[in-house]
Amino acid sequence: MPRVRDIPPDELPDPLRQIYLQFIAECGPFRNQLGALSHVPAALGHLMPMLIELRQGGRVARRHIELAVVTVSRLNACEYCIAHHAPMLTVEGLSEHGVDRILNYRDHDELDDVDRLVVEYAMAVTQDPQRIRDGLFDRLRQHFDDAQIVELTLRISLAGFFNRFNDVLQIEHEPEVLAPVAPGS
Repeated sequence: MPRVRDIPPDELPDPLRQIYLQFIAECGPFRNQLGALSHVPAALGHLMPMLIELRQGGRVARRHIELAVVTVSRLNACEYCIAHHAPMLTVEGLSEHGVDRILNYRDHDELDDVDRLVVEYAMAVTQDPQRIRDGLFDRLRQHFDDAQIVELTLRISLAGFFNRFNDVLQIEHEPEVLAPVAPGS
């Protein structure tokens, strides 16, 4: 059971209601998460438009964003985020089995070298950010410019934030979201 009351969009003032509805229309059925975020209007009013803007015009490929988000969510065992983002990763070409074993990236036959690098980077940022070596950035720079590295790092960091937010507040899956994928599979 969620630890805070869900605020439905019809209880929000118009600018926030529009952001809430636009986010669902463009990003998917995140109603329960948005309902919790609505308790802090600045969070809803700033985080969601930023995510919409990144989705519409971000410079990192959608596949790489979803690889990073699912990797972080698996590491943190966030069932809400896994359930929402694993299907997005299958749209980007991974099989369900491939998504299940994303943390075994080194010998993952559905990932190319750049995909593996993104997963490796997401794991490093999540697990030990203060010890990332320059060599990893040298490899990132072979495929991504500075703006893309910053965007990827932002999305990885935000995934960790949303994992914790959803888990601490016990945000439940919306009925239309697939059953959660077992963490660490």
